[in-house]
Formats: sequence, C-alpha cells, structure tokens
Amino acid sequence: MTERIVLFTACVSSLFAPPEGPTAERGLRLLCERAGVELVAPAGIDALCCGTPWLSKGYSGGATSISRRTFDALWEASEQGGLAITCDASSCTQGLRELELRLDAERRARFAKLRFEDSVTLARRLLRLTPHRRVRRNAVLHPTCSTEHLGSTDDLIEVAGELAEEVTVPLDWGCCGYAGDRGMLHPELTESATREEAREVGERSYDAYLSSNRTCEMGMERATGRPYTHVLGLLPEALET
Repeated sequence: MTERIVLFTACVSSLFAPPEGPTAERGLRLLCERAGVELVAPAGIDALCCGTPWLSKGYSGGATSISRRTFDALWEASEQGGLAITCDASSCTQGLRELELRLDAERRARFAKLRFEDSVTLARRLLRLTPHRRVRRNAVLHPTCSTEHLGSTDDLIEVAGELAEEVTVPLDWGCCGYAGDRGMLHPELTESATREEAREVGERSYDAYLSSNRTCEMGMERATGRPYTHVLGLLPEALET
C-alpha cells in the first residue's frame, strides 16, 4: 500500500527561495516520488501559515485566526489524523506543532490526533530505502533552533552525511539571531549572534553550506558571505541515476 503524507509547503521557503538552484520542496518531492510516497497538499495552501509571523509581531488575534484556519485544512488533508504531516522548513514544522496553543477547546481535542514529521526526519527515513549517492566532497552544516526543539538535529546531520562525504558542524554554532524577520529589521542581531560561528566557517572552504530553514540560511549567508541552501536541495543531484 502506498504511503501518503501531507506536505505543508512553508511560505518562507517560497517567498525567499534562492534565485538559482533546486529548492527543498523540489528535492523532497523527488525523494518521495522515488520512494513511492504520495504527497497530498492541503486545500488552499496559498492562504495558510503556521502563524509564526503574526506571533513575532505580537498580533495575537491574527495568529489565532490563521492557526484555526490552518488546523481545519490540515485536519481535512490528513484525513482526521490518519496521514502524517511534513513541512519543508524546520521552523514551520515547529510552528505547526504549536498550533494547539491557539486553538479553542474543541479543535484542541482533535489536534492530539495529528502527527508531524519534519522534512529532514522524513528524508532520513526514505533515504535508507532509496538508491542515492554522495554529491559533495565536504559540507558545513548549520543546525537550527527548531531542529533542536523538534529533536531532529541528528536527522539533519545524518541526511547531510548521506549527501556529502565529510560534514562539519561548527563548534560555536548557535541561534543565527534572524528570528523570523528580526534579522531583516535589525541586522546587528545576526551579526552579533553569528560572529563566532562565522569566524569558524570562514577558516576553510566547503563544497556546500547547508541548513534546514530558509530564513536561517539567509542569516548565515549574511554572516559568512557564503551561499547557504537547504540540505534537501541536494537531493535532485543525489538521486540522479
């Protein structure tokens, strides 16, 4: 029986997609296709969001409204919790898991039936079953606050190791300070938060600069001057036969 999973594509991944090269969504879709996994999109995905942008601005009413709308769409798309839900940005996976905090009692009771799987966790699981190859000699990896909260940092490192022969996680890695849109409005926060990690990254050159969240990638690009991409963006190359 074909496995089916709901794919919630993150708005930040679309709005701030890198100008060139494959995206996490494309890589994830190709991996699922090769692994025989069917992806299902929630109805009206272009009008849905995990609510984090509203929360970061203190718009609690807007956050509650969009959270309820998103939950209703996920409830239907997941067949009332029968299908797992994944997202192509780790911060948004965390945001989806926290929708419950802004739901009314009736929705909150149903929310407990939903199952979420971060895209890097899903990729680690599917790569074990799908022929692929390493496509980079070395890579430096920036885990994120969200992968730490989700418990998926090990999955992120494992996926990177499936795509690059050598993976370096900077000893001084930490929050990039981008915090949604904070880094856009206050670049000095990112500069301060990433100073030690950027220094370490700059000590050598890598074939790939990787993470699992577009805004974090943007923060690290600003800090290091190097082109960071989502680790799943390497999948199209790795899956070539």
